[in-house]
Amino acid sequence: RRSFIAGFFVTVPLFVSVAAFVWLAGVVDDLTGPFYRFVLGVDRVPWGLGILTTAGVILAVGAITTNVLGKRLLQRTEYYLLKVPVFRTIYAPVKQLIVAFSPDNEFGFKRVVMIEGTNGYSLGFLTKEFTVDRGTGPEDVVAVYVPTNHLYLGDVVVCDRARALFPDITVEEGIRVFLTGGMALPSRLGSLPRHDI
Repeated sequence: RRSFIAGFFVTVPLFVSVAAFVWLAGVVDDLTGPFYRFVLGVDRVPWGLGILTTAGVILAVGAITTNVLGKRLLQRTEYYLLKVPVFRTIYAPVKQLIVAFSPDNEFGFKRVVMIEGTNGYSLGFLTKEFTVDRGTGPEDVVAVYVPTNHLYLGDVVVCDRARALFPDITVEEGIRVFLTGGMALPSRLGSLPRHDI
């Protein structure tokens, strides 16, 4: 019984991951299949060619957008695409979400944050540090994104910086904590000093 349970918890995640990859490859192949059938003049397109093509296109777009001319071209294209009403409502939020998790983005999630509240701690991601002046001088506050439904829905909490703790886990580890419902939390959390944040 113990061996079966141990094997179950090893094989099921592996099976789900492989099945998800095969499904994604099938979807991409179905989308690119008509193009290759027309270009190559064949009835059957080799499996996985769509994934290779997609990876190549992503790599090419990445190479183009890393230079100055390509970046300007991308910004101009985005400017015109965001004028399309329906496209704008889908593209802008999806891009902001993807960019938020990018480690190279200066506007993305910067740190994992624990906010002390009346009912315990809330875990989230630091998005901004700024000051608020309510007539008594500037106060340091932080904006924290607290996911409530996986990672794509959540609340933005603005609170005094003194209420925020910065555990010594990376953004990637924080994402893993949310995806596992808290099971990926380490057994002991340290806190980073101010200058490391």
